Amino acid sequence: MSDSAVQFPESGRRLDAIDRKILMVLQEDASLSVAEIGDRVGLSSTPCWKRIQRLEADGVILKRVALVDQNKIGLGISVFVSVESADHSEAWLKRFAEAVSAMPEVMEFYRMAGDVDYMLRVVVADMQAYDVFYKKLISAVPLKNVTSRFAMEKIKSVTALPVPAAAAG
Repeated sequence: MSDSAVQFPESGRRLDAIDRKILMVLQEDASLSVAEIGDRVGLSSTPCWKRIQRLEADGVILKRVALVDQNKIGLGISVFVSVESADHSEAWLKRFAEAVSAMPEVMEFYRMAGDVDYMLRVVVADMQAYDVFYKKLISAVPLKNVTSRFAMEKIKSVTALPVPAAAAG
């Protein structure tokens, strides 16, 4: 494979240097016009628009959103919740995943390897709101252990993925 393209695993299409530049620009500011994006990556509007459409169709670009400051809307507490389960059946996981996915306080939800089975990132207004969330969580399905870790300070938080350069080869 040349150093100018990276293979898309699912589609067989290649992600070239311009595609990577488009992704970096969009991750910084998705509100830019296609013409502005094109200027930044060295394309005219039509080819730039076609590339963006292809990246969306291929599922590389999932959606475009506005990022909101959680503190400015009254969600001042971030909690990292680790969950251990005594039941590892598919039926239990399905019920747990459906219950947790329906909880708007849960921003991220992962199945883990290691000493914790699941990890959640939760945002709430205050300790009372977390207590309501906690009670809802523990009543959803039987759990072995739930450990909550409260963030005291956000030191780094980014949304832009580090788009990899093409591999030399």
